[in-house]
Amino acid sequence: MEIPFVRALAGLCVLSALPVPVAASSLKLVNEAATGAPGLFAAEEIRREAAARGMGLADETNAIRVSLAVENGAGAAPQSYRIRVQREGGRQVVTVRGADAVGAMYGGLDVAEAIRTGMLEALKDADRAPHIAQRGIKFNLPLDLRTPSYSDAADAAQANIPEMWERDFWTRFLDAMARHRYNVLSLWSLHPFPSLVKVPEFPEVALNDVWRTRAKLDDTFHFHGTDMVRPAMLASHEIVKRITMDEKIAFWRWVMQHAADRGIRVYVFTWNVFTFGAAGKHGITDDLNNPITKKYFRASMREMVNTYPLLAGVGITAGEAMPQAMESKAKEAWLWDTYGEGVRDALKESPQRQFGLIHRFHWTAQGDILDAFKDYPGTVEFSFKYSVAHMYSIPNPNFIQPLIENIAPGRKTWLTIRNDDIYTFRFGDPAYARDYIANIPPADKVAGFYMGPDGYTWGRDFLERNPDPGPRPLVIEKQWYSFMLWGRLAYDPSLPDSLFERILAARHPKAPASHLFRALQGAAQIMPLTTRFFWGDIDLRWFPEACLSHPRHRGFYTVRHFMEGITMPGSQVLPIRDWRVRLASRKPMGGTTPLEIADALEGAARAASDALAQLREPSQHDAELRKTVADCDALASLGRYYAAKIRGACALALFDLNADQAEQAAALRHLGDALAHWNRYADVRDHHYVAALYNRLGHVDITALTKNVAADVAIARDWKPGTLKDDGRRSGSEKGFRK
Repeated sequence: MEIPFVRALAGLCVLSALPVPVAASSLKLVNEAATGAPGLFAAEEIRREAAARGMGLADETNAIRVSLAVENGAGAAPQSYRIRVQREGGRQVVTVRGADAVGAMYGGLDVAEAIRTGMLEALKDADRAPHIAQRGIKFNLPLDLRTPSYSDAADAAQANIPEMWERDFWTRFLDAMARHRYNVLSLWSLHPFPSLVKVPEFPEVALNDVWRTRAKLDDTFHFHGTDMVRPAMLASHEIVKRITMDEKIAFWRWVMQHAADRGIRVYVFTWNVFTFGAAGKHGITDDLNNPITKKYFRASMREMVNTYPLLAGVGITAGEAMPQAMESKAKEAWLWDTYGEGVRDALKESPQRQFGLIHRFHWTAQGDILDAFKDYPGTVEFSFKYSVAHMYSIPNPNFIQPLIENIAPGRKTWLTIRNDDIYTFRFGDPAYARDYIANIPPADKVAGFYMGPDGYTWGRDFLERNPDPGPRPLVIEKQWYSFMLWGRLAYDPSLPDSLFERILAARHPKAPASHLFRALQGAAQIMPLTTRFFWGDIDLRWFPEACLSHPRHRGFYTVRHFMEGITMPGSQVLPIRDWRVRLASRKPMGGTTPLEIADALEGAARAASDALAQLREPSQHDAELRKTVADCDALASLGRYYAAKIRGACALALFDLNADQAEQAAALRHLGDALAHWNRYADVRDHHYVAALYNRLGHVDITALTKNVAADVAIARDWKPGTLKDDGRRSGSEKGFRK
C-alpha cells in the first residue's frame, strides 16, 4: 500500500528555475503612514534585503518603485493584501495594498523575499488572504523558579529563565514570528501572577528579581506539576537578574507592544489551581474552598487585564491542580468566581475593550463551561489537543470529530497542535504540512491554532554541544525552515514547493537546493511514519527521538513492546498482532501493514541520504548547512533503525506463532541491523548534541541507550514460541472514540 505523503519521494520534484542574482540597481521605497509599525517593519526588511543585494535606495529615473499602503476595501479580509506590478517609463512599479496594516506588512515581506531570492523582476500580481485567520505559537514560559511553567523540570527551561527577561530575545522571536506569518503568541504558565502583576490587596505576592535553582533536577517530578517548586530548589537558588516588579511590568508591556507592532496578539494561559510564589502569603493556600485564595485569584486576574492593555485574552483550564473527583460544575463555578469575575471587574472601567477567554477541554464538560460563563463580557472559545501530543503522526487526526459534531452553535475551538516529537533536529516537509493544514476543520468551527511542545522550551537552543561563538540561536531561528513552512502554509496553503526551494537556495547559495529540499523532506518523514505505527498519546508515553517513554511508564521500548503495541487511532495502520492474525488466516489486511511502514521508512531514509551526498562538499563552507546535513543524516539513521526494528518485531511475532527457526534468524538479522543503525544515529547525534533532562520524560542519553537497543537481540535469541498472546485488542484504526 502506498503511504500518501511519501509519494513525493517516488521521483524527483519538478521545481521552477532557481534564483539568479539581482543586478545592481536602485530602489525607491514609499511607505504610507497608515501602514503603521507593521509597515515600518516590512519597509526595513525590504531595505535590508536590497542592501544585501547591492541595490541602492534612490529616486532615480530607472529605480524600481515599491509602495506600501492600506486600502480599506469593502469585504476585504483582515490581514489580506494585493500586489500589483506594472511598468512605467521602463521601470518596474510594485504596489502593495493591505486591507489593514498587517496585510500591508505581509505584502511587504513578500517583496523583501522576492529581492532575497532573486525574483523581484519576476514578481507577478497576487491577491492573498489568510487560510487560517489565527496562527499561533504555544510557548511554555519559564519566568522564574518561583513561578514555573509546566516544562520547567528540564534543562532547556532552566537555561532559558534569564532569556525570558531580555529584549534581544523577544525582538528576535517576534520578528521571526512575523516573517513566518504567525499572529498569535500564547504564553503558558502554571501561575504567572506573582511575576507579572502587583495586586493591591495582596502586596507581598509580587516578586522582585528573577530566580533560578542550582539544585540538580531529576525525573521524579509529578506529571501534574504539583511539585514543580521544591524546598530544595528554593534553598539552592541564584538570582539571574536584578529587577523590580515595576520594571517587570514595563518589560512585558514592551514585549506586548513589540508583538502588536508585528501584528501579533498575546494571550496568557494558566493551569489551575497552582499558587506558586503566592502560597503562605496573606493566608493564600491551594485549597479551592479557601475564600482568601478565591479573592486573590479574582484580584490577580483583574490586575492582569488592567496592567496590560495590549493583552488579547486569557486561557484557563479545569486542570491538573483541581481534584479529578471534583464535579465539573463545581470546577466551573470556581473558575467563574475567580477568572470570569476578575475579567468582568476589570472591564467595568473599559467596557469597550475586547478581552477573549479560551477554555481548554480538560476534565470538564462543554455544557458546564457555557453555563458558568454565560455572563462573560466577551468571546468564550474552547481549546482542544488536536493530535494529542504528536502533530508529526498523520495529517488528518480524528480525535476532534466528536467535538466538531457536538460543539454548541456559534462556538469555536482553538487547536492545540503539540509538537512533542522533534526537539533536536532541523527538518521540514511542505507536503505533510500542507496536507495537515488542509484537513483542519473549517473556520466556522475552528478559531485558529497554536503550535508548540510541553516537554521542551522553544527559547534559545541549549542542546548544541559545540555552539558557535556568541549568543546561542533561538529554536525558531535554528529550525527556521520548519517554522516557516507551518506559518506560511497556514496563511496560504497554495504556496508551491518551488518557492521553498528558492528560499533554501538563497539561504545556502553554494548548495544544490533541490537536494537540500529532498534531504529535509526525507528526514522530516521519519517521525510521522514511526508514530502512526507505534502510538503513545501523550508526551511522557512516547518520544520518538529516543524510542522512549518516562521511566515510570515503560522506559525504553523493546522489540516486545513493538510486537504488543497499538497504532495511532485513525491511521489505518495495522499493529503487529492484528497483522499476523490476518496473515495466518489469509484475511485481507484492510490497512497499511507494519512491513509497509518499514519500507516507507527505508525509502524516506534513502531519499534523505541520497540527497545528502551532493551536500557534503558545499557544507564545508557553510556552517549552518553543515549542521543541517548532520541533522538529516541522524534522522535518516533513526529511520533505518525503526525500519529494521519493525521488521525484526514482525519476524519474531511470526516465530512466536509458528516456531519457524528461519523467522527467528530473520528477527536476529533485522535487530542486528537495527543496532548498527542506532550506533550510527548515536554517533552523529551525540557528536553535535548533549544529553538532556526533558520535562515529563526524564534524562535522555542516546549513546547510553545503546545497551537497551542491543538487548533486543538477546530478547529475540531467548524468545519462546507461544509467549505473545493475541488478546483481542483492536487496532488503533478500528477503535471508537468517546465524547
